[in-house]
Amino acid sequence: QVQVVESGGGLVQPGGSLRLSCAASRINFNIYTMGWYRQAPGKQRELVATISPSRSTNYADSVKGRFAMSRDNAKNTVYLQMNSLKPDDTAVYYCNAAFRSNTIWGQGTQVTVSS
Repeated sequence: QVQVVESGGGLVQPGGSLRLSCAASRINFNIYTMGWYRQAPGKQRELVATISPSRSTNYADSVKGRFAMSRDNAKNTVYLQMNSLKPDDTAVYYCNAAFRSNTIWGQGTQVTVSS
């Protein structure tokens, strides 16, 4: 089954760190642009970061300097290292795989930043 599955969410205190993972199955992972999106309660889903097949990255202004996205093509996995977390980072984080008109979404993983 073609899918992407997120993991690594949880509860963390402000200023803390988390690393999210997203494992892809049954796709030619190397040609996909991978992305992390998030959706907070009552808000629209927004882009957090993307990484191209050539490992070029793009970040939302709100996370620049705090988050880092990477990919391991041997493991069909992407990561989102999140540092200096803030309460405003609380959201469900979704992984996305995109190639031309083909897009795959994961089920999401909850990240809660609270003391």
